[in-house]
Amino acid sequence: MTSQREVGYNGMWAKPEADPRITVSPVGELATIREYLSNYRLTLGMKCEDLSPEQLAARSVPPSTMSLLGLIRHMAAVEHNWFYRTLQGHLNAPRLYWSAEEHDLDFDGAVADPNVVDDAFTVWREQIVTADQWLDSATDLGTMVSMANGEQASIRDILIHMVEEYARHCGHADLLRECIDGRTGQ
Repeated sequence: MTSQREVGYNGMWAKPEADPRITVSPVGELATIREYLSNYRLTLGMKCEDLSPEQLAARSVPPSTMSLLGLIRHMAAVEHNWFYRTLQGHLNAPRLYWSAEEHDLDFDGAVADPNVVDDAFTVWREQIVTADQWLDSATDLGTMVSMANGEQASIRDILIHMVEEYARHCGHADLLRECIDGRTGQ
């Protein structure tokens, strides 16, 4: 890690004119949830920009196995679990980056190999596209769906959980990135 903190552009991660995140006032509940979800997805990706496989796989502090690469793999698995397996009703589909023998494969398998990095980002982006395609057809957020544990949850609850999941992990990504090269910012 560098000893000099880089605070970006007036404390922002990107120049305002180059920031891909949307900051409009969406109309309606679903549009609002989608904007937050999209912006958090973009933020996580931005925190990983311009890093080597070694930097992406750098672990936080023992005994944690958390890394930026692990977060990308984890969020690919989370997107897949909630949008494909749960909301689209494919509960029997195998989970990504998980096995019965190794529950933390998303983080434990996040190694500094360019092929692992490429796979993680490709799978994560594919899961986002799949999720967004499903969201394009979502109409009633109160609709109840079955979860893998047999309980029921509303689409709304699952979508809010996704926003919460990204928000928490973007906070982790902030700290991980600052440890890697000192860069901070939104």
